[in-house]
Amino acid sequence: MSENADKATRDAAGGEAGAERPAKSGAGAERSAQSGAGAGAPGAGTPGAGASAAAPPAAPGSPGFDSVAWHTWVAQQKNPRGQQAQADAAAKAQASSARRVRSAQAAPIRTATLVAVLVAGLATAVFLGDGVGPGLLIAALPAMVAAYVSARAAGRTVRPWTVVWSLGCVALLAVPALRDSAWPSTLAILAAVFLAALALHGSRRWPGVLLSPLGFVDTAVTGVGWAWAGVRSRGGGVDRTRWLPIAKAAVVAVALLLVFGALFASADAAFADLLGGLTPDVSVGRSPLRVALFLLGSLCALSVARTAAAPLRWDRVTTTPGKPRPRVEWALPLVVLNLLFAGFIAVQLAVLFGGYDKVLERTGLTYAEYARQGFWQLLWATVFVLAVIALALRWAPRGGAGDRRFVRLVLGTLCLLTLVVVASAVRRMDLYVDAYGLTRLRLSVVTMELWLGLVIVLLMAAGAFGGRWLARAVAGSAAATVLVFGLLSPDGIIAEVNVARYASDSKIDVEYFRFLSADAAPALDRLPEPRRSCALLGVRDDLAGSGDAPWYATSLAESRARRILAERPVTITAHECVQLGLYGGRSEY
Repeated sequence: MSENADKATRDAAGGEAGAERPAKSGAGAERSAQSGAGAGAPGAGTPGAGASAAAPPAAPGSPGFDSVAWHTWVAQQKNPRGQQAQADAAAKAQASSARRVRSAQAAPIRTATLVAVLVAGLATAVFLGDGVGPGLLIAALPAMVAAYVSARAAGRTVRPWTVVWSLGCVALLAVPALRDSAWPSTLAILAAVFLAALALHGSRRWPGVLLSPLGFVDTAVTGVGWAWAGVRSRGGGVDRTRWLPIAKAAVVAVALLLVFGALFASADAAFADLLGGLTPDVSVGRSPLRVALFLLGSLCALSVARTAAAPLRWDRVTTTPGKPRPRVEWALPLVVLNLLFAGFIAVQLAVLFGGYDKVLERTGLTYAEYARQGFWQLLWATVFVLAVIALALRWAPRGGAGDRRFVRLVLGTLCLLTLVVVASAVRRMDLYVDAYGLTRLRLSVVTMELWLGLVIVLLMAAGAFGGRWLARAVAGSAAATVLVFGLLSPDGIIAEVNVARYASDSKIDVEYFRFLSADAAPALDRLPEPRRSCALLGVRDDLAGSGDAPWYATSLAESRARRILAERPVTITAHECVQLGLYGGRSEY
């Protein structure tokens, strides 16, 4: 038994002996027992008191001796506050990080901001109750005004990147006004929220760019209290001479519009039709939906305004780089990967110049199988390369200028080889489209692969010229890709490509067109009958199901499709299309 163990045993025995001393009698004994119970309770008194009062494990040489438990107990007796101190330090560090991210207290909300928030709620309830279209941009404009007023009140200045993100947000919100298809419109709305977060938070670094959208969750909660405090502060000291004349004028204007609008509508049928098309439907039957939309629109506008007044400082989130590795340890796996990429590219060049027939004969694959199988593997290879580059930069050697040049050489070579892989993947998908036509999935993944190639190019530029702008450039490229994707009309491109393919080789999958949106109507209208009617059958049914939507819920593509079908109606049924053999056997890929 060691000397320290003997001392600990004696201390424990002394504690037990002390516990066996004669107890006090009466109330003093009761108070002593309560005090002892409170001191010995876990978590009571000083930190570690409960651990000190716990019975010691079996001592060395005793039956049931556990070396790990014994030495742990001895260490706790020597430093009972150590673990608690570590926990306190971790909590303090976390609180310090939260304080760094949290901005200063927001200035009191202005009256113009409150008015803009209410207008945004009303616009959301009125213009989004019948669907998404131009009304989305109309409903978003008051929220933008609220954000601008709040930012000016907080003394924030407009910066070039803020203007870029704001214009991009407006352009993305215009996509639902142009396109009928839901999937590019949904991507555009999500990208618009992302750009709005970047514009309001002013993020520059990777943590800020990635975490900025989370700031809306925080301000949606704190914004309610912010607005309520502003309303209460105006409750008793409002200058009626300022707002009362405006309120009276607004009431009179609404009354005049209602009276004379009703008179003119009853006097002229054409004016009544125009007025009915421009006036939103606010029927009582849809009141719950309108109320929910009003609350949602007001909350979103309030969150945007609160973020503009005092945004979270996500750029203050610190990230620690990994431990630098020696050159050999760091570069060996990457050099091997570069050699593997070079070998694959050499095979691709041999296939390109040697022809696909020899390769297909050797592999036993069909033309379509070779193109389809290779594309997905190459897409994942591109994604994995980006992960490898991120990890390699974390542990890259940082000894000086020589190490920086070495890292640029190795990673630059990997980026160049990856660009060739991207080109090979796109070429394979092109071959597959030639064989089987274009679909939504094929167009989407090709677009994704092209954007990944653009990210590779941005990484190479950052390695050559510095990467302070890289995070914002990648975010901007993603938003620009979504914007171009929506403006070019994916469903329209799919219809154009397949109609052109039918004109060249008479191959077409008519049944697939039933699942496209009204964006595809102009291209499908060029097909000969009965293929035209069978292809437009789904578009006709979708438009009939949506009914006569008002102008603010109707996209430009939907209006164009309605005009096409009105001039040349569909003259066939789905059952007749099945009998003609135009439906059936559609590929999902």
